[in-house]
Amino acid sequence: MTSEKATLDHIVSLAKRRGFIYQGSDIYGGLAGTWDYGPLGVALKKNIESLWWRMFVESREDMYPIDSAILMNPKVWEASGHTSGFSDPLVECEKCKRRFREDHLEKAVCPECGGMVGNARQFNMMFKTHVGAMEDESSISYLRPETAQGMFVNFKNIVDSFHPKLPFGLAQVGRNFRNEIAPRDFIFRVRELEIMEFEYFLRESDWEAQFEYWRLQMKVWFHALGFQQEDIREVEIPPGELAHYSKRTIDFHFRFPHRFDEIAGLAYRTDFDLKNHMEQSGVDLSYTDPATGEKFIPHVLEPTFGLGRHVLAVISNAYTEDELGGEKRVVLKFPPSLAPVKVAVFPLLRNKPELVAKARMVYESLKKEISQTVWDDNGNIGKRYRRQDEIGTPYCVTIDFDTLEDDTVTVRNRDTGTQARVAIHELLKHLKLG
Repeated sequence: MTSEKATLDHIVSLAKRRGFIYQGSDIYGGLAGTWDYGPLGVALKKNIESLWWRMFVESREDMYPIDSAILMNPKVWEASGHTSGFSDPLVECEKCKRRFREDHLEKAVCPECGGMVGNARQFNMMFKTHVGAMEDESSISYLRPETAQGMFVNFKNIVDSFHPKLPFGLAQVGRNFRNEIAPRDFIFRVRELEIMEFEYFLRESDWEAQFEYWRLQMKVWFHALGFQQEDIREVEIPPGELAHYSKRTIDFHFRFPHRFDEIAGLAYRTDFDLKNHMEQSGVDLSYTDPATGEKFIPHVLEPTFGLGRHVLAVISNAYTEDELGGEKRVVLKFPPSLAPVKVAVFPLLRNKPELVAKARMVYESLKKEISQTVWDDNGNIGKRYRRQDEIGTPYCVTIDFDTLEDDTVTVRNRDTGTQARVAIHELLKHLKLG
């Protein structure tokens, strides 16, 4: 079985068994739409985030990172249109009373019991809360449903502090909250999510050229994750289905186990957000060209990447079932740069002090250079290899009795199963981790 044929059940089972992702509040029966990342899931997520940060922020001169607050003045959401417009059509089954998003049903029939569903009504997806001691209308606030507005309300702060020249972007990775009617498909549709995105400010006359530039940059990003061209589809959103702020949007769909579905998007938000915040706040959010003195409201492009969906996509793409040495195995063939564990170090036998001492020396030396190096002495060598294959470790290093004689170790390649004797002082050169 190849990764293209892996089912969502395969992914969910492996994710829990090997400590990638657990159901949120699991010991109490869980809470729909919430998931907890275990040690390997955290490492994989951080590797994806770090790669995104290097590619789109640290390697560029035109990107300014921020980290905005989750709780914001409720007037922000009025100006952005979320208070009145951030909603989905909700229907209820007349028989079993289950609720669904209308646009997720193929026909007006309950998928659970076959009963008829009633008329749709709009359901606002923002989580409402109260700030302060009093719970009244004056204390209402919301958990942010998107990171974008934090960048728009900080536009003036960045301009005043750093005087950037157009075009430039504000970037952040942040947690968002959406009261999904029907969370589903593992971590694909959830109520608590992380988004990697930036708002790229530019002149209106430049938007089409910049839109094409960022479209191609997003394709470069997917290639860096190890995705093939056929794994990604670009879906142009028709005019009648565009979000209220958008003049053009392309959604990028990945070949998930359940179907091709959205993993990222690129939207041209025009000057909608800055203009509305300027009108509602009374604060001047225009930009003054330092060369000409021209004053205007910039337009914005927004490349958005769902971090959780990227984790699911990377695991799905890596999941492979094959045969090695006449035995079937499950292996996650992560690109080495994304693997949550890069190298595993084994003593051949855990009850031989001389092997353990030498292996600890090798482990500690590698750990200083490759932080995602782990120690594994549990079970026989075959079981260790299978366990490391299943979590996607590119290399296993075994210290045996020959190591004590000649200072060489056995290095096993995850994908091919081939083994090579390598001198300890040559180990770092041999491990190709991208």
